[in-house]
Amino acid sequence: MSTRTASASTRTRTAGASTRTRAAIATVAALAVLGPLGWFWYDSLVPGTYDMAAMGQPDYGGGPAVDHQHTGGISVADLRGPSGPPAVDVTLTARQDGDAYTINGSSPGPEIRARQGDLVQVKLVNESVPAGVTLHWHGVDVPNGEDGVAGITQDAVAPGRSHVYRFVARDAGTYWYHSHQVSHEQVRGGLFGALVINPGPRDRVVQVHTYQGRRTINGKPGVSELPVGVGRLRVINTDAGPIRVWASTAYRVVAVDGRDVHRPTPITGRAVLVTAGGRVDLELAAPGRVDVGGGAAIGSGAASAEPRELVDLLAYGSPAPIDFDPQTATRVFDYRIGQRIGFLDGMPGMWWTVNGRLFPDVPMFMVRTGDVVRMTIRNVSGEVHPMHLHGHHAVVLSRNGVAATGSPWWIDSLDVADGDRYEIAFVADNPGIWADHCHNLEHVPEGLTAHLAYAGVSTPYRVGGDAGNVPE
Repeated sequence: MSTRTASASTRTRTAGASTRTRAAIATVAALAVLGPLGWFWYDSLVPGTYDMAAMGQPDYGGGPAVDHQHTGGISVADLRGPSGPPAVDVTLTARQDGDAYTINGSSPGPEIRARQGDLVQVKLVNESVPAGVTLHWHGVDVPNGEDGVAGITQDAVAPGRSHVYRFVARDAGTYWYHSHQVSHEQVRGGLFGALVINPGPRDRVVQVHTYQGRRTINGKPGVSELPVGVGRLRVINTDAGPIRVWASTAYRVVAVDGRDVHRPTPITGRAVLVTAGGRVDLELAAPGRVDVGGGAAIGSGAASAEPRELVDLLAYGSPAPIDFDPQTATRVFDYRIGQRIGFLDGMPGMWWTVNGRLFPDVPMFMVRTGDVVRMTIRNVSGEVHPMHLHGHHAVVLSRNGVAATGSPWWIDSLDVADGDRYEIAFVADNPGIWADHCHNLEHVPEGLTAHLAYAGVSTPYRVGGDAGNVPE
């Protein structure tokens, strides 16, 4: 072999080795990157059917550990309303036509009115909603088995089927009902209605909802009439984000989320913020007009400019005693809302986090009946979140370190702006497995949900599965 031939052969072998080395390095580099990504992808996958009560990480809030496996004890299916003849008996029939949903042929659905202490019975009939449907009684502290959350407290009602809800109307106030099955589509599409306990002859429900980009009051855009003599307006925000409400005449905020404000004072030149899912009851000092933004209003007279200043419910009204001492809390929880890149059920994206974790690896806040609970809700996510705890009312203790000084501010739906920190407290007095989630319902399938669970309570229902339960 000539020197020239040997040299060429050596160069060929060297080039081949170099190519193989580069390929090996590239493969190792790819595995170094894709290997962890593949593991994160696999770890994010949610089973096709699962027990929501068994998901996530148990958080005992600094209190004694309790049974987070939910073995024995009592089933959600047994936590139901009482038997006996109902004082209020209603049938609600859900229908779907394209993207639009109706109850008894209209949206909003029929207004349900009851007196305090009444036994309420509602039969839900699914006429034509293919995905199934439920009814959640928003703000009503019903027994857990009546809460209407598909896959946790019941199975979704399939087309052609029905389900009966029964509960005692214990607390006077303004509430509403809506689907809790694929709720980010069904509620937006119109599957909701009002529930008023202890209505008065001078009351008027004002349901604010945006249909296809148009804000409406009780389904009507523009300015709605207000009958002569009506002095109390029960404003319900059924949309995904906060609204501002103001009046052309002096008014008082007499109730928030179904709880009376102690010694409310007249308001002029300020608006009141109503978070998604929240309610405020207003009393007008004289006939006038109430605006809810987006060109929607109710009453008479010319439109007034939207005030820049808001009523601060942390300092509104006068202090009054509450029936428990938040300083004796037996469990203290942190609910920190953030956002980060990751995988959610195999999908890459920017997802909401709870305490730094992506769903389903989020906290399960564990309590025992009788516990006094304090919870700090922090929002560092870049967006506002209307947080809604099922089955309980909580009192706001502070915002950004400033203590409440007004009337006890009771909430079941709380607007938490980016950068805000709220401290709330409540008594764990309603056993069950309860959703605690953002009521911008588009955010829930993006991971912004957790649960409050009582020791020893289990559920026979499963998310997904043959029933097709999609609770949030």
